[in-house]
Amino acid sequence: MKFHKTQLPSYDLTYSDVFLLPNLSKINSRLDVDLSTNDGTGNTIPLISANMTAVTGMRMAETIARRGGLSVLPQDIKPEGLKSMISSIKKRSVVYDTPITLSTAHTIHDAMSLIYKRAYRAVIIINDQDEPIGVFSEQDGEGKDIFTPLSDVASYPAVCLDDKLTAREMFDKLEQLHLRVAPVVNDKKLIGIITPISALRAEIYRPNLDDNGKFKVAVAMGINGDIEEKTHQLIDAGADIIVLDTAHGHQQKILNAIDKVKSIDDGLLLVAGNVVTKEATRDLINAGADIVKVGVGPGAMCTTRMMTGVGRPQFSAVLECSEEARRLNKNVWADGGVKYPRDVALALAAGASNVMIGSWFAGTYESAADIQKDENNQLYKTNFGMASKKAVKSRNAEIDSYEQAQKQLFEEGVSTSRMYINPSMPGVEDIIDHILAGVRSACTYSGALNLTEFNQNAVIGVQLASGYNEGMAVSTSW
Repeated sequence: MKFHKTQLPSYDLTYSDVFLLPNLSKINSRLDVDLSTNDGTGNTIPLISANMTAVTGMRMAETIARRGGLSVLPQDIKPEGLKSMISSIKKRSVVYDTPITLSTAHTIHDAMSLIYKRAYRAVIIINDQDEPIGVFSEQDGEGKDIFTPLSDVASYPAVCLDDKLTAREMFDKLEQLHLRVAPVVNDKKLIGIITPISALRAEIYRPNLDDNGKFKVAVAMGINGDIEEKTHQLIDAGADIIVLDTAHGHQQKILNAIDKVKSIDDGLLLVAGNVVTKEATRDLINAGADIVKVGVGPGAMCTTRMMTGVGRPQFSAVLECSEEARRLNKNVWADGGVKYPRDVALALAAGASNVMIGSWFAGTYESAADIQKDENNQLYKTNFGMASKKAVKSRNAEIDSYEQAQKQLFEEGVSTSRMYINPSMPGVEDIIDHILAGVRSACTYSGALNLTEFNQNAVIGVQLASGYNEGMAVSTSW
């Protein structure tokens, strides 16, 4: 990456301060761009779902991995629950979405309590042999008593698609029959769900899989307590990647933790952070980190900068840390501060191998929080920062109440925030499509066929706030 008309400025920059210039391009199609990363994660798209309690759970981890990304499960899950979660994620179909199922005896109320947990917004009615016999959608329940049994309102019989069909054949079949969603079966048994858009995605995306052909899963771990014991627990639970996570990643405690994790399993991919300087990046890598997580204070739920004055504009942090990591043959993740596809593209241009996203994914059907409705009947989910009073209280539920109260004095995050479901992009896959459309186009503008070339070819300009505002579209005339 190089700067246009200038050397590296003496002041730090965030994403809105910079822009990409177009280069000569010989690329014929955006789909020719390979978005795979080379940092050992196995990602075929450069997106990571952040380890936030209200964001990443089983649904998010499964969905992100199916499209080629990675999710980091939060650190406050108990070992027995974590093992069950990872086992469940790895059992999911790598092609088809997981169906929500009920029997004919269940009611509209039962179905509506589950229907917003998946972006396809449907419930499959099954019999005792796990065979789909009907499909219930939101429209089927309109104007009906909520305790009406599904046997009276669902669409029967279910039109099923055999898993021997290709994704293209399924797409054509759904279009021909004017179906929004259909069960996928193998020998009449329900194995998944397909929609026209998910059939299309199955042709475009490649899942992120482990050596056994199952979804990859990362898990976050704090740096307090017995590191050796916690590492063994995460490995036993089936974690593919461990993320050592703390607000201040440049401290001796995390260096010691890295050493302990690596002494147990040197082949396990280890991510550590968060930091914002080349010195911190170098220290974490020399201690044994494979990937360094970059970002202090840019996240939507983080108040660190306003509380402490500590942090750094994210573009400059990613640029400096990635250059140092690359010198040492390692990589960085850009963690936080992205609001638009352009921000993701700029983080990758600056040298990040992957970009972590939290709040942007929080307002989707797949996020871990429960769906709620506001006074205007609009759907939203509640999000909160992992250094907020709410998160600190939850994380320390088993310690003495006096110590709990003491820890809560030092909150550095938002405890509650409404993240509204965007009707045009209600599912996390919709946001992935939106982001990667921008990233693919940015690569073609730069004449890059992959992310390595993108980082090499990118020409960055520095702009005033007026330049950033000029690029904003308007919804009404001025």
